[in-house]
Amino acid sequence: MGANSLLEQDLEAVSQEGRSGAGFDPDETATMAALNPRVDNHQHKLRMAVIIGIVLALILLVLASFFGANWYFKDRVAPGVSFGSAKVTGQTPQEVRNTVKQTVKDSTITLKDAKGKVVRASLEDLGVKVNVDHTADKLLEAKQSKVISHVNPLARQDVGLDATVNQLALNDFLVKSFVGEDDRALPSSIAYDPGSSSFVAKEGKGGRSVVSKPVSQEIDDLINHPGQAKSAKVSYEQVPMPIAVDKAQQAADEANKRLTLHLTIGNGNAKSIDLPADQRASWIEPKGDLKAGTISIDYKKQAIDEFAAKSIPEQLNQAMVSQEDVVDDKGTVLLTTTKGVDGVNVKNTNTVADQILKALQNDQPADIKADADVTPHDVKQKKSEWRIVVDKSNQTATVYQNGNVVKSFPVCTGMAGSYESDTGTFAIYLKYAIQDMRGLNNDGSKYLIPGVKWVSYYNGGESFHTASWNPVGIATGDPTHRGSHGCINMYEQDSQWIYDHCPEGTIVQVIGTRPDGPVR
Repeated sequence: MGANSLLEQDLEAVSQEGRSGAGFDPDETATMAALNPRVDNHQHKLRMAVIIGIVLALILLVLASFFGANWYFKDRVAPGVSFGSAKVTGQTPQEVRNTVKQTVKDSTITLKDAKGKVVRASLEDLGVKVNVDHTADKLLEAKQSKVISHVNPLARQDVGLDATVNQLALNDFLVKSFVGEDDRALPSSIAYDPGSSSFVAKEGKGGRSVVSKPVSQEIDDLINHPGQAKSAKVSYEQVPMPIAVDKAQQAADEANKRLTLHLTIGNGNAKSIDLPADQRASWIEPKGDLKAGTISIDYKKQAIDEFAAKSIPEQLNQAMVSQEDVVDDKGTVLLTTTKGVDGVNVKNTNTVADQILKALQNDQPADIKADADVTPHDVKQKKSEWRIVVDKSNQTATVYQNGNVVKSFPVCTGMAGSYESDTGTFAIYLKYAIQDMRGLNNDGSKYLIPGVKWVSYYNGGESFHTASWNPVGIATGDPTHRGSHGCINMYEQDSQWIYDHCPEGTIVQVIGTRPDGPVR
């Protein structure tokens, strides 16, 4: 039973009660009469609230769908973007790159002349260079700036290939495919000679050629609408040499000038590469204007991009190497046994490629610094247990263990001139119980000392060893008149003690100056 029916019954009861004369109240009657419009107003408000709620829910649903779709297609090809005959909507960066590659393969032109000769050509055959990555980027970026229509499939945008046509390569393919070698017209061009590391001019000739305009029109259509299999009729004409040899020589001279350009790439951490001439030459591409009879130098950008992406990290990346320092009891560094190397990982190689291309095109030298993530090397310290101090001034070798003197020996160091023992801090790195020693005397003659005992190398060819042939030099400490070829001459029992007690890694400090005469 509805609210209006109940109200009517209540009013009827009141009316009857009033007519009977029992408990009749005029004010109460008026109040009851006002209830009916209030109920109507309540119902109206309720209906409006429901309608508004539905509208708001629909708006929220639309907004959620809109923003959800924009989020989903943020890194995908947007709806409404067309790419020739291929379907690309919703594809990820890798998927769209694969689609571009396949679409380029599917883009062909079947060439046929009046005699029925047929040649099926790809875009690459026809001198078309497609930048797959740039084409994929164009597809992914299409409609991205249009917030409202970004995900609207009715808002259309056509995207073609990012490509260039080399007219010289096109003409070369057409002529070689349809004209015999003896009859064909060839433009003068340039070629790289690895033997001389330079470009040379190659003279062309006049003769029979293919009219390229119909083919060029089909190529342009394929670039704008790729993925089709098209056809073109081939016709012929007699032409003089399309490009003269002097024009080719000018291009060769310009190309060779570019090969001498100073161009280095560094990682900002003491590692760099110089781009060799052969590498630069592989990027140079001659481009001809057959109508104007001219030839110019251009660069294969995609080849430079590929080099930068692959070769630069291979040559400039470096693993982090911890520095290793030997320290004394006070923490003072005595010797760095392993020099630290920062870790470097090159990034943003496309930026490096752009800088290389810019330098080559502008014929300007450049020192390019690649962007990189750098991991600073750490430093590890190792306390030196054993240390030998060779004092040339008093001709002694003093051995320390953990900072305490444990032994001191008389020695005879290197003679004057180029054989004087080097001053500095070193470490024992190689030991032999017995060894034949060879070298050169001051006059250039060779010497051989067989069976030298207890050899401990610390600085290149300099070592502690037994010098049984030089007891007087050791006893008197007279390197000026009885010195060695740079080694530390010792008595046998002393050199053996060092051999037995001082392991590889023992610090060797050579100090002082060579005396002019005996010190003992």
